[in-house]
Order: sequence, then structure tokens, then C-alpha cells
Amino acid sequence: MLDTEVVIIGGGPVAMTAALILGKLGNSSIMLEAKAEREALGSKALCMQRDVLDILERVDAGEQLVAEGVTWQMGRTYFREHELFQITFHDAGRAHFPPFVNIGQDRTEFWLEQSVEVQPLTRIRYGHEATRIYNGEDHVEVTAVGPDGEVTISGAYAIGADGSRSVTRKQLGIDFPGYSFDDQFLICDIRAELPFTNERRFFFDPQWNPDRQVLIHPQADSVWRIDWQVPPDYDVETERASGALDARIRKIVGDQHYEIVWMSVYRFHQRIADRFTVGRTFLVGDAAHLYAPFGARGLNSGVQDAENIAWKVAYVLNGWSPDALLDTYEAERRPAAVENLAVTSRTMEFLVPHTEEQWQVRRSVLEQAVTDEAAAKLVDSGRLAEPYWYLDSPLTTPGSDVAEFPTAPGVPRPVRPGVLCPDGPCHVPERPDVTRLRELFGEGLVILSTGGSDVHPGENVGPIDIYELDLIDSGNVLREALELGPGQAVVVRPDGHLAAVVAATHTAVRQAATRAIGIEATSG
Repeated sequence: MLDTEVVIIGGGPVAMTAALILGKLGNSSIMLEAKAEREALGSKALCMQRDVLDILERVDAGEQLVAEGVTWQMGRTYFREHELFQITFHDAGRAHFPPFVNIGQDRTEFWLEQSVEVQPLTRIRYGHEATRIYNGEDHVEVTAVGPDGEVTISGAYAIGADGSRSVTRKQLGIDFPGYSFDDQFLICDIRAELPFTNERRFFFDPQWNPDRQVLIHPQADSVWRIDWQVPPDYDVETERASGALDARIRKIVGDQHYEIVWMSVYRFHQRIADRFTVGRTFLVGDAAHLYAPFGARGLNSGVQDAENIAWKVAYVLNGWSPDALLDTYEAERRPAAVENLAVTSRTMEFLVPHTEEQWQVRRSVLEQAVTDEAAAKLVDSGRLAEPYWYLDSPLTTPGSDVAEFPTAPGVPRPVRPGVLCPDGPCHVPERPDVTRLRELFGEGLVILSTGGSDVHPGENVGPIDIYELDLIDSGNVLREALELGPGQAVVVRPDGHLAAVVAATHTAVRQAATRAIGIEATSG
């Protein structure tokens, strides 16, 4: 029997993110990947959101994805030949990364694996399919079948990152309710020289796909991802053989030479696991939730799951937090999944109506939106991914105006305890490599103070860094973005979420810091 601190079932981007964060905090893990080797996945999970790029940069992959991918900051939505509206992106503070970067999932996995190879505490075993998970009182055991037969690995905890058909979820007996869509979606990565700019373009009812929609995304190297909604009985090989697939593609690329780089047909699902935690085992990513991809909420939320559970497991393993901290994983990430499911369900109701009444609403809204700005706001082509807010988390010291906090998708979030801390330039004399605030996050608590007496929370709170904003925020960008007044302090969690905004005193900061790592957490 092999031993490690954490057994991770799966070896995709969510699994690697969890393993790398654990390794950065000093904890060992083994990933068990059922596939014998990495597959060419094409674009698949394509759009990486900027706050997720910050997470990946903490494991040395974010900058590589930006350098290789395609940046876009605008989305255009059309009804037939009419442009209905454009979307741009809000930024509190001064973000380092662009709002979204398009890069194929295979390249995301490539760069994460580069980090895995140099992380001594992180290992991955290909061709090892998990078959049994035992949840003990003080350990877990995962049995897998590999090239050399059966192997059992023991660890303190297990993380199920094994996708939509999760063996982990089935072994734990967790239900996965939801529904699937009858219509399919043809997805092609097409290499062609097209006169398009680097923008997301969404077409409702174009002449070349009536009563359905088409989504076009730019990628690097003159590759374009094109998603067509197609009927339930669609067969791509029949269409290819008849020449209709070429005709379909030429409706977009015209007479240009093109090459199909990758192609797949999907049926989308909307599902969420009844539980994310059973004993010492946790579900993350597609093992815990499935969303239709319009809005890019799948992989982005999976990476956020991975970071959330990884830092908490590390804090418990390192003796900085009690076991109760692990209960907050489900308390925080399942509401985030419920929110994502609600947003994508509303989108799919508009994109793929189930009833005649829904069809009438869709057609009426689209027709009115051509000339009516108010109607255009009702058009739903996918509310794009964003980080969730942990206002009600047991780890959050409640702030003011919680009842007034805006929860509609895509609207600017005020800076309150529970939201993700904004970014901005900073200068830290003792850390000349740091140029922005979020580079300080990931390895422990961070306290930012605008003055006052001693704000150090004292002993037994794990790693902690304290900075006076007056010394690191020369341009006053951070103070304004955080909306801090004199004599205040913010406590920032390892994942960059604000745990508290309190008076800059030892007592207030200690109460907030101990609560943030689960020592004195209450029901919130």
C-alpha cells in the first residue's frame, strides 16, 4: 500500500490545480488518472476568466496561458443580421489579467503539467482507474487498476476530480440530479484566415442556422471555435459524407481555405451533486456540477472549487486549523454551484426553449430587441463567469449592507467581506518581485491596514503577512478599490477572498483572522 497526504482521483486541470496548491503549502498528493496519456481535447473548456488566471498564476501557469492564448474584452450579440448589443467588463481596482483569455483545454493542461513536473510533492499516475474508495474515520483508501495490476493508496483525504461520470461520486452514493438537453451542439475548431476581430460573437437565428444559434470564439494561430446548435438526431459523419458539413462551415468562412483542427458533438447537461463532501472525501469540478457552457462557468468554477478545498485541507494537515474548517468547503462552493446552475438554466431556457410559451417569449424578445434597448437587456446569450461571493460563509465576519448586495449576474459587486479582493499595483520594499496586490495571496492570511495600533492577530493562525497600505499603495489605488477609511484593516484569505473589514486593532483583527481559518467560525 502506498501512502500520501491527499489522494486525488482524476488528472485534469481541476485535479492538477488542487495538487499544485497543496504542494505549494507543503502537502503531498498523488493524482490517479484513468487515461493512459493526455488526449488532444481541442478547445473544449476554452475561456479562462481573469480571476481564475490569478489562481493558475499562483501555481505558475497563468502568465503562460495569457501569452499563448487570445485575449478578448468585448462580446457582440446578433439577431439575424442585426447587432443587438455589446458587452464589456467591469474592473474594481486595476486588474493585471484581461477579462477572458481563450486557450484550448489541452494547452491549459499542458502548462499545468509543466508545473506538476517540477513540484516535488505532487505526482500523477496515468492509466490508473479508481475502482473503490474507502472513507475511514482517520484516513481514506483508494484502490485503482493500473498497468501493473491493482494498487491501493492511503491518504488523510481524497478529492474526486474525475469528471461528469465520477467514480468517486458513485462510490460515495451521492445523487446527481438534473436534466439533459435533447438538442446537440456541434463544436469545431477551424483554422482559417478570417476578417474577424478578437471578439466573442453570438448569433441568434442566423440564416445559416434558423431557429437555433451559433457562437464564434477566436483562438491562437488563426483557429476559430464555432458552436452550432443542431437537432437531436444530428449525425456529423452523415453530414460530412454528404458534403453538408463543408457547406455549413462555408456559411461562415466563405471561400477561404480552412482546416478542421478538432471536432466533437455534445449534448449539454445541467446537474449538481446532492452533497460535495462525505467524510474525508470531497467532490470538485464536473464531478460535483455540470453546466451548459454558455458563460464559461464549467472549468472556471472547477478551478475555484480546487483552490477552495486545497487550502483548507492544507491548513488542517499542517495543524493551523481544526477539522471543522473542511465543513466550509460545501458551505461555500455548493451555493456557488447553485448560483451557476441557476444562471445557466435561465440562459438555456432562452437558447433552447422547452415549451411553446418559452418559444414565443424568445421570438418576441429578439424581434423587439432590434429597436428596443430595454428588450435587448432581456436577451440571454450567456452570463459570463465570475467569482462567487461568500457573504454568508461561516468564515466571513459579516459586513454592512449585506441585504443590499447585488446578486444579478454580471453586475459590479461592491467590496464587502466575502467577495474576491480587487487587484492593483503595489510596491513592497522587502519583496521587490511583487508588483501587484494579488501576488501576495496564496500562502496564508494577508492583513492590509490603514493604520491604528498593533494589528497582529498573535499566535496560532498559520502563516500571515501584514502590510500598511500607506507603505505599499503609493498611487492610492488599493485604498480606493477596497473602500477603506482611516484606522481600518482587511483580512484576506489564502484564496484572495475578503474575510473581514474591521477596526485596525489587535482584538478585532484576531477575531476576524481566527474565524477566517475556522478556529472560531460560527454559523455566519
